[in-house]
Amino acid sequence: MTQGLPSKMTISTLQQMKREGKKSIGVVAWDYQIARIADRAGVDFVSVGDSVGVNLWGRAEVAEVTMDEMLICCKAVRAGVTRALVSCDMPYGPVQEGVAAALTAAIRLIEEGGADMVKVDAAAEFPDVVRALVRAGIPIFAQFGLTPQTAIKYGIPYSAQNSPAAQASAEAAEKLVAEAKLLEEAGASLLDFTNSGPVAGAAVVEAVHIPVIGGFGGGPWLDGRVRLAHTAIGYAEKWLDSKTETYVNTAKAALDAFHALIADTRAGRQIKG
Repeated sequence: MTQGLPSKMTISTLQQMKREGKKSIGVVAWDYQIARIADRAGVDFVSVGDSVGVNLWGRAEVAEVTMDEMLICCKAVRAGVTRALVSCDMPYGPVQEGVAAALTAAIRLIEEGGADMVKVDAAAEFPDVVRALVRAGIPIFAQFGLTPQTAIKYGIPYSAQNSPAAQASAEAAEKLVAEAKLLEEAGASLLDFTNSGPVAGAAVVEAVHIPVIGGFGGGPWLDGRVRLAHTAIGYAEKWLDSKTETYVNTAKAALDAFHALIADTRAGRQIKG
């Protein structure tokens, strides 16, 4: 048991948490070790994100990640998790190709990768795909919300310094609520609301019965949060010079450790570990 919750998380448990007003928490991870640590900490779900290409392998675009690469990461996370749910992103391609391709890919993520649910990005643009996957018995974590593309659709300015979350108009919030209801009707188990903001975010939470989770641009107005594990622990080269506060700065600790390792080796001392 972790904080009064079952020893094995289920989608039904997450939905019950929403009804009881309890917040859920997940992390985005791509490897066995981080998955093990997050699971032991008591996160409710681990999301295997397609952001792995950019953040771990140095790719230029998220869309460059392949199905086989997602399966490798999903298997690694599955091996590291015993309590939390495992969600795996559908890479760019299958959903855009249509229902048949999306179904084939989703089945692979479940059967080969060991995912408990499949994340579909820009799901509101593909409700027929969501319905087809749900009919096949595949739980769906449906992403929607304000991205650079949808911000244009809603006529909302978007920039790194000027998040659309702060500028969501009543009209935009109404459209986003409609998208959330569409995805709930299509059978999605959870929603990932990108750049929700306090106005649209709260409205969507109130409008649907399934949990509304938020990563970038989310906040306490949602049913839960998902955070990139590497951001939570400050594990990236950018954190060496960043002034932004996170929970721990692993990058600086690693840099100091490497300096000490180099110094011990050069001085002829026995190294640690």
